[in-house]
Amino acid sequence: MSIRILLADDHPLFREGVKPVLLKLDRRVTLIEAHDYPSAFAAMHRAREVDLALLDLFMPGMSGLEGVSRFRAAFPDIPVVVLSASEQTEDIKKLLAAGALGYITKASPSDVILSALQQVLAGTVYVPPSLQEFTNDAEAPAAVQSGALTSRQLQVMREMAKGRSNRQIGETLQVTEGTVKLHVAAIFRLLKVNNRTEAVLVIQKMGLQKGMK
Repeated sequence: MSIRILLADDHPLFREGVKPVLLKLDRRVTLIEAHDYPSAFAAMHRAREVDLALLDLFMPGMSGLEGVSRFRAAFPDIPVVVLSASEQTEDIKKLLAAGALGYITKASPSDVILSALQQVLAGTVYVPPSLQEFTNDAEAPAAVQSGALTSRQLQVMREMAKGRSNRQIGETLQVTEGTVKLHVAAIFRLLKVNNRTEAVLVIQKMGLQKGMK
């Protein structure tokens, strides 16, 4: 199954320019395009499953922070990366606090964009190196700070505890295997563990097994 990526930007030339980079993530990448926040929401509702959302910060329909915040509220299990020409540190801090897992400046070279997306897909938070001194763990998404799991991640954990593979979990939850891999990577990072056995043990110790029933 392919990785499905929502690419939302109101500049067609930029969308065309970033497509070759996204195709390097996986040879079976499926791109879903949108040109503003309303069309991004509509595309999400039409799509069967999306593994990653790339959102331009300033698009018609909503203010940047409002758009990202509403998107995260509507689709809490979808990793969001913001693409923007802005290098304002306050923008980055607010977006990370709103739940974005990455912030990439549009001036970044293609190899930097690719590396940043790979980091986010692996469950980490990406901030441009030149701006990292202005951010710290306190500004990271609340879920990353606390280790809180989303309802979808708890469902994945339940299936992991049964010893099921990513493919089997995907079939059970009716999502792509790529999506399961993203959730597993995020779970490992959130819980600070290296494998499935450690993750299940941590969940039990945290008393979250009730949420897995």
